[in-house]
Amino acid sequence: MSKNIKVYVGMSGGVDSSVTAALLKEQGYDVTGVYMKNWSQDLPGFECPWKEDFQDAKRVAVQLDIPFKMYDFETEYRERVVDYMLDGYKAGITPNPDIMCNQEVKFKLFLETALADGADMIATGHYARISDGLLLTGIDGNKDQSYFLYRVTDNALKQSLMPIGEYEKPSVRELAKKFGLATAEKKDSQGICFVGKVGIKEFLQQFVTTEPGAIVDANGTVIGEHDGALFYTIGQRHGLNVGGGLPYYVVGKNMAKNEVYVTTDLQDPKLWTSELTITSPHWINQPPEEGATYGVRTRYRAPLVTCTIKKDGDNWRILMDEEVRALTPGQSAVLYEQHGDKGSYRVVGGGIVI
Repeated sequence: MSKNIKVYVGMSGGVDSSVTAALLKEQGYDVTGVYMKNWSQDLPGFECPWKEDFQDAKRVAVQLDIPFKMYDFETEYRERVVDYMLDGYKAGITPNPDIMCNQEVKFKLFLETALADGADMIATGHYARISDGLLLTGIDGNKDQSYFLYRVTDNALKQSLMPIGEYEKPSVRELAKKFGLATAEKKDSQGICFVGKVGIKEFLQQFVTTEPGAIVDANGTVIGEHDGALFYTIGQRHGLNVGGGLPYYVVGKNMAKNEVYVTTDLQDPKLWTSELTITSPHWINQPPEEGATYGVRTRYRAPLVTCTIKKDGDNWRILMDEEVRALTPGQSAVLYEQHGDKGSYRVVGGGIVI
């Protein structure tokens, strides 16, 4: 059946997408590799690795004897992902560009372009699983990327494949060696989804003008100076440059006053909450049932916390059975429910924390 199905695989030049292409070819699919050129701009002290990644992806495609293309999405990526991120930081929140990349680029722009180009389906190297339009957690709990995929539609999922979601990371490395892929030993990329090794602060400094301002403690005393309130996020400890004594943690900020508020008290109520509100909700298959029990994840790789949910106008309130630390406006809260075997969960959807 799979022999006549044309699958366009998003190949980033990394080991995960390389193995994705190899597995699908082995399974009999008609595979084409596609490199998405999303970002190519160098930054001071950092050379964008896109050319190296493109060559690595092309090298693997040659090894697998599959057609290889490049889609240039740089303009759309800047508009839909980078500008979204910059606008969020300017507003004082902490957006997640990886989630927006999946929503707007990989499972929208790439999917639409590939289908128009003759593909029947697309595939990516995500550690998650798809079953009849349902998004399930990946087998490898340490690598599961379903959190980043909660804004993908069920229609897009029905036209997508994620074969490595069935494997644990060490097994993927072993498969890469078995297939003899050029990327078998390549290290995983770190940092922002599109600028590799560049830290978020270094990236933002190239695009946003900031002014120094006051760091204020719980007593209202100015104890230091920051170099831009937008660089700081709730719960942050490092990068404050406030010397002496106990470590300080960010508990809030005022963008209008350009002030950052800190505490030395890890039990400060501003650092903990058992309730949250999400806006811009997206439910993959159908909305959650009010009053029913779910698990919620408030950041990538955070443990699931049991919760209930209720509608609040256009927003939703999530009531958790225990407090979570450093809930950050702009980040996403994602709902899960158990599905099938113990330890396997379906992504219900989620929204942006306000």
